[in-house]
Parts: sequence; structure tokens; C-alpha cells
Amino acid sequence: MAEPRVSVLIVARDEADNLDECLRATRWAFERVVVVDAASRDATLDIALREADKVAVRAFDDFASQRNFALALASGEWVFAVDADERSTPEQAAEIAAVVSDPELANRGYRVPIRSVVLGRRFGYSGTQFDLPLRLFRRDSGCWTGLVHETVALEGTIGTLSRPLEHHTLPDARAFLAKINEYTSLEARALVDAGVRFRLRDLVARPAWVFLKLYLFKQGFRDGLEGFLFCCLSGVSAFVRACKHRELSRAAERSAPAGVEPAKPWLSRAARAAGRAA
Repeated sequence: MAEPRVSVLIVARDEADNLDECLRATRWAFERVVVVDAASRDATLDIALREADKVAVRAFDDFASQRNFALALASGEWVFAVDADERSTPEQAAEIAAVVSDPELANRGYRVPIRSVVLGRRFGYSGTQFDLPLRLFRRDSGCWTGLVHETVALEGTIGTLSRPLEHHTLPDARAFLAKINEYTSLEARALVDAGVRFRLRDLVARPAWVFLKLYLFKQGFRDGLEGFLFCCLSGVSAFVRACKHRELSRAAERSAPAGVEPAKPWLSRAARAAGRAA
């Protein structure tokens, strides 16, 4: 019996500095599928066309839709989702080959540990090194949901790989600030669409809480100056998201038809989930 095939899925926008190395690190896969955001302004598409097996250009609406579009293009029995700034390793490739080929394992998906290099420093406390996203799963068993911090809705049991993805993210403050601007816009829109009301404490207290949680409780101070900057900018991200949430909420209230009461978060399960995620 032939070994199960693995398709690597990548969505990318303005990732010319990362995509080539990411694709080279996944040459072990049966196929590599790249969906390029139509708004990319650099050589991302050229690199994808040169190195990937399947390439498509799609206008961005949300992250789950981009990833599901890539999923629809894949033909492997298993799919492995990788971001352009992440690197697979030979050790990880060997582990993936082993788990997908083992007839004794009934898992339909696997969580993958992440090891972060943030602002040029390998983090041990306040980065994403404790994340275990579900990245490897059978193509017929799952799909992505969520507008911003998308997750995989999977039918079946889930295991965990031991070999991590290397995540080289946010090389400098400029990149961090650009990501804050992009993600907070999407997050604020998702909150408004879910009917979550703006709360003053999200503007006043939450940014401080985010900093304290990362810097003190997760011991981000042990990640040096880069850790301090990461924790500060994470607090800034919470503040900017609250500002945008307030602006969008006020705009929605002004545009609501007369006599129509704005949506209440306690009436909607989706709203409650979005509020907890915030």
C-alpha cells in the first residue's frame, strides 16, 4: 500500500523575504500549495510560481477562507498548514511521515508545537513557544473557522507532534506595528459583527493586563529587552483593538435604522465566544 501523501498549505501576502525558504524547507511533501493574496505588492507570486506545485491568487477576505481555499486545491490525504515565516525541519518531516503512515494510530489530526524567534531573539517565556495549533490533519476531516485567529474544526481524535515548527516572526518594531494595525482591524470588525459591545475597561484596563500577564506572570522579563518590547507592543495591540472596536460600534449605532435596538452580546453564542476571545 502506498504511503499517505501530505500536502503543505501556505497563504501569503508580501512574503517575498520568507516564502522561498519556507517552500525549500517543505520539499519533503507530496505537494506544496500556495494561495497568494491578490494585494501582494512584492515578488511573493513569482516565488510561489517558481517553487510551489500549485499556486492561486485570491483577494483576501478572512484567514479561514484563504486557508480553506488552499485546502480545496490540495490533493494529498493529509494537509499540513505552514505560515510563510515558519520553517519545517528534517526531523519534523520524518515524524510526520511516521504518524501518517502508522495504521495503529487513529488520530485524524495533530497539534504542532511552535518555537519562536521574535524581534531577532529566541523567546522562552513570553512568545508563542507554548502554542500548540492544530496544523496537520486528514483533508476529509477538517476545515478552518474564524475570521482572524482561525482554528481547525476537526471530526475525530487529535494527537500532538513532538518536533516543532520554527517560527521566525516580527523581525523588527516596524513589522510588529504593521501587524498590529492589520490584525486589530480584523479583530474589531469580528467583535462588531458578533454583536459584542464596546466596554470602557477594554480600553483602560485590558492593555495593562495584557502587559502584566506576559511580562510578570509569564516571566517575559526573562526574554531580555526584546521580551519587554514584545510585552509592551502586545499591550498596545489590545489598546488599538479597543479603539477600533469603539469607532466601529459607534458607526454601527449611527447607521442603525430608527427604532432598531443594537444587537446585545448576551443574546448570541457567537458574540459570547468573540467576547471571551477578546
